[in-house]
Amino acid sequence: MTRRIPLRKRLLVRLLITSVLIAVCSVAATAWLAVETTTRALREEQGQVLAEDMDVLARLSGYAATHPDWRGIEKTVRELSARTGRRIALTTTDRTPIADSAPAGTSLPPRAAATVDPLHIDTYTERGAQRAGVDPRVVGPYRVTEAERAKLEKLADARQRCFARNGYEAVVVQTPSGRPVVTDHDGPVASGVVPDECADGLLNTTTPTENKALSDLSERAEKCLDRRGLNPGSQPFVTVDVTEKRLGTRYLLGKTKGTDDLTAAREADRCVDEARRAQLDPYVAPVAELFLGGGDTTAVRFDMSPANKAKVVGAAGLVLAVTVAVTAVVATRLVRPLRALTEAAQQPPELHARVPVTTRDETGILAAAFNELAERRERLEAQRKAMVSDVAHELRTPLTNIRGWLEVTRDGVVDPDPALLASLHEEALVLQRVIDDLQDLAAADAGTLRLHREPVRVDELLDQVAAAHRVAADTAGVALRTTADGTPWLDADPVRMRQALGNLVSNALRHTPAGGTVTLAARRDGDDVVLDVTDTGTGIAAEDLPYVFDRFWRAEKSRSRRTGGSGLGLPIARHLVAAHGGTAGAASEPGAGSVFSLRLPAAAPPV
Repeated sequence: MTRRIPLRKRLLVRLLITSVLIAVCSVAATAWLAVETTTRALREEQGQVLAEDMDVLARLSGYAATHPDWRGIEKTVRELSARTGRRIALTTTDRTPIADSAPAGTSLPPRAAATVDPLHIDTYTERGAQRAGVDPRVVGPYRVTEAERAKLEKLADARQRCFARNGYEAVVVQTPSGRPVVTDHDGPVASGVVPDECADGLLNTTTPTENKALSDLSERAEKCLDRRGLNPGSQPFVTVDVTEKRLGTRYLLGKTKGTDDLTAAREADRCVDEARRAQLDPYVAPVAELFLGGGDTTAVRFDMSPANKAKVVGAAGLVLAVTVAVTAVVATRLVRPLRALTEAAQQPPELHARVPVTTRDETGILAAAFNELAERRERLEAQRKAMVSDVAHELRTPLTNIRGWLEVTRDGVVDPDPALLASLHEEALVLQRVIDDLQDLAAADAGTLRLHREPVRVDELLDQVAAAHRVAADTAGVALRTTADGTPWLDADPVRMRQALGNLVSNALRHTPAGGTVTLAARRDGDDVVLDVTDTGTGIAAEDLPYVFDRFWRAEKSRSRRTGGSGLGLPIARHLVAAHGGTAGAASEPGAGSVFSLRLPAAAPPV
């Protein structure tokens, strides 16, 4: 009767639960990873976009700083748009288009990303830092002439060589105004440490062009100071600091009654800045508004909308459904052969049911193993039936003979003379031998075969077995010989070993014709001792060789007692050797004889 398996313990249910758990975990992990990766990617993209925005603004501001108007800016706008992959548009402050990378008629973003005004910057310096002021690339009237620059370059080369002679590695840097500056960037020269030999002051002297621009700037600043009630000093109000890479100013103020120095300095700063922007204004392009496509630089926060959440839930549900469906199909394919195995195993033994092997995986291997087990059980059942028949046959013959002679003797037909008694005694011995053999086999099968181990010298063991069978060999006309390679030793039961070898010798004598030879040999093979019983008898056919150690098997299919034996000698020999930790084997060639070998662990000679 088939026992009902609880639902929670069924293989299909367990596989489904496992697959659902794996799918849920994988979906959750994938969703979390996707959110984290997307958020990180968006943040990185935001940083990249901000960097691109700064670069675009710097390029456009640089163009405005070096051109008095926006003519020719279209090419620069197209190049920046192609490089960044974004829309770039420039308009005047009243939204009149100047240049646009988008097709005509495309609406502008709702608000400008930045204002391009080189006279009022707060997002760009040459080193990328933020500061307020005038773009350093705006030089206007301070740009030196070609002749002045050539003269300054010679002075700069001479100062560079002077620095080199004094151990300073300096370089010549061109400022936007065309004036060369000698510096070692962050070294002592840049910090103002100049050797006396090199401090000639020639390179730092302003040129006529710079003096003219500075005079104009001073006049503009003085007018502003006058309006604010401040009196500039008697010296030039504004000078140029040529040790910097950009135009720098410093000024001197006279004392003004009722005005402290700090207030005067602040007012002077405002006047200089105002004058400077007014002086540079004709040299720069007009103020413009910059529009960038997708230029929203607000903080990135990844948050799914209800629609996106519904998509994620739907995708997760689809994954779960597909997982369950695939698992159900796979589990059904796995369970089907297992059910077939269960049904076959529950069949009565006499049916010897088989299951089809449909796959080559573990289940297919299990099905093949089950079929092999069924075949082996079938063979064992056939052997069991044959053994019962053989035992009955072995016991029937002597019992029939004894019964027959006893009946005729009881009826007075035959007198109980010594010859009859001897015949009956021989039949009783046959019965006793069969029973003893069966007992030995039963003890070996049950693992209760007792061994009395002791050191056994192998060459003496062979001589003892040969002496016990010498009379039978002489009677059969067969030569019985022994040979030993050295003097190997065994740790074995000598009685059982003589019994095992005796069974092999008896079997060899029965199948060796007169004039033949039976040889007992011993040799050492590594850690083992090999005992061979070789005969020159009729041999065994190749198809019969695997069965020579089976119980009640005989090469003589008629089971005639002419060849003697009960068919138990060789199985008993194999069991006795196995009890000693050894193995038994046979090799034969029809017409050339047979070799039966016993391989046992060797022992050290006794001290």
